[in-house]
Amino acid sequence: MIDHVSLTVRDIDASQAFYDAAFAPLGIAVVYRVSAEESGSVAYMGYGPAADGRDVQAGKPSFWIAGGAEQVGPMHIAFVAKTRAAVDAFYAAALAAGGTDNGPPGVRPHYHPNYYGAFVLDPDGRNVEAVCHAPA
Repeated sequence: MIDHVSLTVRDIDASQAFYDAAFAPLGIAVVYRVSAEESGSVAYMGYGPAADGRDVQAGKPSFWIAGGAEQVGPMHIAFVAKTRAAVDAFYAAALAAGGTDNGPPGVRPHYHPNYYGAFVLDPDGRNVEAVCHAPA
């Protein structure tokens, strides 16, 4: 159901130091980074199971932190969509229900070649996403 969660942080370097230390005993580490230039807003880093060959989810970030006050909303949550059509339908339904566009459906190749997502702001300004990781 939930693909990943993102938190906005005031100081990404201080937050990385905290989460690196807190997650180390759990085998969780930074597995992906997105620059401000790639995202078009702020820098992100994604945490997930460290690659050890035993975890099928190794290398997939499920917990993200985003630096800077420019990030819209205090929280981001992404829900799994089985198809790209489901992402499109989520986006249309969310807008029809009063959501605000925060990124139309499309491929986000800076995450990976098959990352197809759509973003809306809920009535409280939270960034809600539907994402499909399957190829077209």
